[in-house]
Amino acid sequence: MRGRRAAWSLAALLSTMASVALAADDSLKICLDEDRPPLSMHHRGKPDAGFDVLLAQAIAERLGRKLAIQWFESKLDEDSSPQLEANALLSDGRCSLVGGYALTQDSLVVPGMKTARLPDFAGATRDDRRRRVALGVLAPSQPYVYSPMTVVLGPKASGRKIGDIGDLAGLRLVIDSGSLGDAILMSFDKGRLIDSITHLVPGRDDLLATLQRGEHDATLIDLARFDAHRAAHPDTAITASGYYYPIGANRGYVGLASDGALIDAVNRALTGLAAEGKIAEFGKQAGLTYLPPREPAILGDVWMKIIQR
Repeated sequence: MRGRRAAWSLAALLSTMASVALAADDSLKICLDEDRPPLSMHHRGKPDAGFDVLLAQAIAERLGRKLAIQWFESKLDEDSSPQLEANALLSDGRCSLVGGYALTQDSLVVPGMKTARLPDFAGATRDDRRRRVALGVLAPSQPYVYSPMTVVLGPKASGRKIGDIGDLAGLRLVIDSGSLGDAILMSFDKGRLIDSITHLVPGRDDLLATLQRGEHDATLIDLARFDAHRAAHPDTAITASGYYYPIGANRGYVGLASDGALIDAVNRALTGLAAEGKIAEFGKQAGLTYLPPREPAILGDVWMKIIQR
């Protein structure tokens, strides 16, 4: 009996030690895009930075866990999308949360595909780049920042008052082809602005550089993109109009629906940080024009809303 009790005691001790070791290594793993300033940046030779990095650190601290960021690079192709990339990363266990996720109904539906490829991520092997991952169901946290579209003006249009898209009439407009801004400008008032729009190929042409050179007068882009340009070019001649397109999306975390306890814990942490003004402070530190979340928390059919306007 003594031998058996000793064996049980040893087993219990080893089990406890294993649990303690696991808890000590129970990191909060969050996936962030490595090149989305001022939200998240991971560049060789430079410290990690950005609004989402600061927020992730605060969330991990509130949860009493060590933060582990899984950096990934988003490259859209015909077989991928932000929704599928996030789902693949989560379903493959690369992280428990993806930060900076646009909260729209379309981005949270059950995927029509059963599998998807992983985006390129830090530490990926050749096999990782080839294989497909069985997808799960996504679940959002509460939003923590509002991400609107804004009109940005070139040097020759500086000071122009913009209170609506119609105020862009008469200006030389430029936009990335196939973007949300493109859809808004092209569909406005039954195509009234079409003849004034120049389309650029994303990734080949630098939209804000052409605006800076005075080749065009105005564009419609995500506010964070202008923040990033302004941080990289403090002496830029392009300016914010102060106008925000009325249809915008909140951003938050997204995880798997099977991990509801974690989403609940993150929501409690976000509520506390927002009440203390910490989230707005993180925006200021990162050079982000911070706007608090707006209703609806999850944006509906954005394309229908644009067409109806």
